[in-house]
Amino acid sequence: MRRVTLIVLDSLGIGALPDGADYGDQGANTLRSIKKSKKDLHLPHLIELGLGNIDGMECLPGVASPLGSYARLGERSKGKDTITGHWEIAGLYTETPFKTYRRFPDSFMKAYEEAIGIQTLGNYAASGTEIIRELGPEHKATGKPIVYTSADSVFQIAADMDVISLEKLYEMCEIARKMLVGDISVGRVIARPFVVRDGKYIRTSDRKDYAVSPPDKTLLDHIKEGGQTVYAVGKINDIFNGQGISAWIHTEGNRDGVDKTIKALSEDFSGLIFTNLVDFDSLYGHRRDGMGYGVCLEEFDRRLPEIMQVMKDDDLLILCADHGNDPGYKGWDHTREYVPLLIYGKNVKAGVNLGTGESFANIAATAAEYLGVKEPTIGRSYLQQLL
Repeated sequence: MRRVTLIVLDSLGIGALPDGADYGDQGANTLRSIKKSKKDLHLPHLIELGLGNIDGMECLPGVASPLGSYARLGERSKGKDTITGHWEIAGLYTETPFKTYRRFPDSFMKAYEEAIGIQTLGNYAASGTEIIRELGPEHKATGKPIVYTSADSVFQIAADMDVISLEKLYEMCEIARKMLVGDISVGRVIARPFVVRDGKYIRTSDRKDYAVSPPDKTLLDHIKEGGQTVYAVGKINDIFNGQGISAWIHTEGNRDGVDKTIKALSEDFSGLIFTNLVDFDSLYGHRRDGMGYGVCLEEFDRRLPEIMQVMKDDDLLILCADHGNDPGYKGWDHTREYVPLLIYGKNVKAGVNLGTGESFANIAATAAEYLGVKEPTIGRSYLQQLL
């Protein structure tokens, strides 16, 4: 009974891609900036797996005999957003980037406000934590939801749970999702609930993403159609709009995501456990908090032995990222970077330098071959080098 556990350390980039300058990201390096902010960064288990041995790694030490095999992967698809990254990890190439906005057209906003029965605030690109502090008082006084976007293809709606109920906020997002199609399509509509406690604006874990469906089958579809289980942990179900997923579970941050991944590993089924740990990106990358990012990464590192210990003999563990989000870089958005790849299993080779891959889809190809299902049309499997 073979199984792959794929964990996305959301936004843990390791250096700008050759075309990074085309995206305004020349010189970005998420992990390097984390290390600069937290000079005593302590990641013994990730380093033991081979994180410091990856080609081009300049900020972490390598080890003589890594427990895992390792690579760095470039992104072939056009873009640097969550959906594009995850879809490529699952074997799907995105040639045309999702449309992004600095503000949404007045004609659309007028139609949207008519549809939800109330005017909105905002409608500009902003950091989510900053815009709710800026517009929060007016939102509370008027009841108008806060609309904003970013460098990603997103339409985000923020609301104080004491002003607009969670159910109503989700309804507003569902209306926007139905309307944002065709020439004004966006990759995701995102519900951003928050509360105000002691004068502080705190986003809750009830965030919900309404994504477009993948335009073709992915690794997830091939596994599910092959009679195996695809178990999604965290926002994976939202990113793929439920396509190719057998079962899924909501998480309240990284710690809960690791807990629920370990619980899934303790069950008996063949297939894929696909986990996203979003705190790295949402709480620290976007907020340009390198120190907090480092602490969060150390917390995951301490949990890594728990994951490895519960793995069965035929389990394969794959750690990767979906883009960068350099906390030492300008702005507050994603950065186009290489991502790390670490592969560990009790019955596969350790210490293999898999070099630099041209696509995140190498992950899908490797997982598909290991599970004996149809491989994606892009990506190259590393399995023969690991057996």
